[in-house]
Amino acid sequence: QKKQSKPTKDSPMRPHSEHPKDHAAKRLSSASNGTSDGGAGAKTPVEITALEESFRRFAIHGDTRATGRDMNGKNWSKLCKDCGVIDGKSITLTDVDIVFSKVKNKTARTITYSQFKEALAELAGKRFKDKSSEDAAQEVYRMIEGKSPVISGVTKAVASPTVSRLTDTTKFTGSHKERFDETGRGKGKAGRVEMVDKSGYVSGYKHAGSYEKKVSKSPQKPM
Repeated sequence: QKKQSKPTKDSPMRPHSEHPKDHAAKRLSSASNGTSDGGAGAKTPVEITALEESFRRFAIHGDTRATGRDMNGKNWSKLCKDCGVIDGKSITLTDVDIVFSKVKNKTARTITYSQFKEALAELAGKRFKDKSSEDAAQEVYRMIEGKSPVISGVTKAVASPTVSRLTDTTKFTGSHKERFDETGRGKGKAGRVEMVDKSGYVSGYKHAGSYEKKVSKSPQKPM
């Protein structure tokens, strides 16, 4: 009977239930869901508030490489405009730009979510001067919660007398006139290149093909 070899201290055996690849996947999943392996209630995902959800929607707007963790100045201005934070009186676009430059890091071009809330608190004091700083901030939060970037529609063409005059084919002259027929429809290649008439008729003859029709219709006399 053979004796079982005991594991040495230098090479401890790994449990069969925990493969190295499985452990790495579990760690990545925990990091993406905002959880960790230790601590009380560690497996509970971090809930995102409605305000942070709107922050992320505007942060990734127009940028496929954005992660949603920080926001540039352009999207910050759009958020304030689309959500009605800018009223044109107490808060203008200039105020929004000044606050953005104030809260961001000196060399950074974006702001984080915490800096975003700090900027909103700055604007809230100007927008709701008759309320406390906390109540004013909550009012601004409610204006943004659940909102998404407004996508502008297709610009409609406006009828212009100048454009109408330039596109009216009946008023074209010279070689441009030859490129369109009486209905204004383009002639294609025939309107751009001088086509050679190989029918055998003289130029301008209007009864081309009439002789063939008469001959085909006339009855043949018996021989």
